[in-house]
Amino acid sequence: MSKLVWIDGQRVPLAQAKISVFDHGLLYGDGVFEGLRQYNGGIFRPQEHLDRLFDSARAIRLEIPYSASELLRAMEETLAANALQESYIRLVVTRGVGLLGISPANCQRPSVFIITDTIQMYPAELYRTGMAIITASTVRTAPNALSPKIKSLNYLNNILAKWEAIDAGVPEAVMLNHLGYVCECTGDNIFIVRRGELLTPPPESGLLMGITRGVVLELAGKAGIPTRQTNLLRSDLYTADECFLTGSGAEVIAVTSIDKRPIGPGKVGPITQQLSAAFHHYARHG
Repeated sequence: MSKLVWIDGQRVPLAQAKISVFDHGLLYGDGVFEGLRQYNGGIFRPQEHLDRLFDSARAIRLEIPYSASELLRAMEETLAANALQESYIRLVVTRGVGLLGISPANCQRPSVFIITDTIQMYPAELYRTGMAIITASTVRTAPNALSPKIKSLNYLNNILAKWEAIDAGVPEAVMLNHLGYVCECTGDNIFIVRRGELLTPPPESGLLMGITRGVVLELAGKAGIPTRQTNLLRSDLYTADECFLTGSGAEVIAVTSIDKRPIGPGKVGPITQQLSAAFHHYARHG
């Protein structure tokens, strides 16, 4: 069966799912998106993702031509049409077709499309053993230049840091903010464990407030694990007992080495294991 993509109100075969070369999402990265997960046939935390999508759109003066309920129904119907039970969903809103000029006023109607597919962000082995990452020299875009709350189609800042990871032979890189504090990775939020306390950068560091990040903080609280959102330095990463990353695509994955320096004993730690197991149970069973 040919995979179907929902685009501007219709489900079409993948080969026919196209946007114009004049779409400003392509020409200028002008648009917003969300990445969601489906577990056991249900979309995980859809309202939080849709709220963030509409907030991002409002922030860049992009009017989404569908309601949140219409988009939720479109995602559900597309998943059903593709017979998916465990998958990744990419919901994208572009500025739409316009002229060869940066002005968004030239675009008449935004384009919306939904891709549903399986995903494995990192090799399965790394979820068992943990992975090595680096800190990037590319600095995260300052929040007073562009709000990190906007999940836009322009990921060039992250992509440049990703190239550093690729060149170093590792799958991910930590990005520092303009003040030198730890912000987030190129596609994931970051946590460390030190002396039994779970620490993660605060919203004001310039990170994207990940949905999975929020769920992990909730689960840690329910498990009685002390949590704190606080500014972290690179040295805090090096001296951590444990480290792990979270994201809709990555879920929860341990980090056992940063800049070739082992984190703790250099293996997946007990709190990381506990929270990873708790997340997977919650995602599939509530």
